[in-house]
Amino acid sequence: MVFGSPLEQFNVFPLVPIVLLGRDLSLTNASLALIFVGAVFYLIFSQILHRLHKFPRKLQYLAEQVYAFIAGIVRQQSGNKGLRYFPVFFSIFFLILFSNLLGLIPFAYTPTANLCITLSIALSCNLAFVIIGFRENGLSFLKLFVPKGGPKFLLPLIVIIEFASYLLRTFSLSIRLFANMMAGHTLLHILSSFVVAFANSPYFIFSVFPFLLVLTVFALELGIAFLQAYVFLILLCIYLNDSLHPSH
Repeated sequence: MVFGSPLEQFNVFPLVPIVLLGRDLSLTNASLALIFVGAVFYLIFSQILHRLHKFPRKLQYLAEQVYAFIAGIVRQQSGNKGLRYFPVFFSIFFLILFSNLLGLIPFAYTPTANLCITLSIALSCNLAFVIIGFRENGLSFLKLFVPKGGPKFLLPLIVIIEFASYLLRTFSLSIRLFANMMAGHTLLHILSSFVVAFANSPYFIFSVFPFLLVLTVFALELGIAFLQAYVFLILLCIYLNDSLHPSH
């Protein structure tokens, strides 16, 4: 895992140049990573669904527990009405989780360390929540920006602040995930560079300490990979609940 720069691992470059009707549709390392994540998701769950047992075996039992875990989060944060969107939340959770884990493989690209990808996911979800809010509540959805019990003379300012904070949800969702992934992988790169530098020097014995740090940070990044997928899911469910029940 040695690169010229700690940030070089996040570069997007074409693998198969494709230009169609004047548009660049090249297969990049980022798109290949997303294709790989989608393929892994499909293979794992297609195998589980095609080999269901009345008394679940280990893999099926684990999948059922994860299913129940995510369903419980959606029900708790968004109510029973939110379960209609469970398949979307389930897919997004594993898209983020597998993308995070993929980046821990040496020389692999981390899709969630690309702001364009995290921003696309967050923006798509928040636009969908706006559509759901108006479809479920009509113009009453706008009550979301008018908190109950606030002083009337401050109401215009409060509405502006609430509207601005609502718009910022997209950026907070995307930047939180992107920044955590980029920071963790950059730290891993720097520590790994120290290991290689000491190992190739007469003082190779000193490579033990940074190597132990790499293992520690790697274990921490494993936890963060799950935690970030969990936090992203929780926030999406909360935002969906606002769309389904806009009254404060």
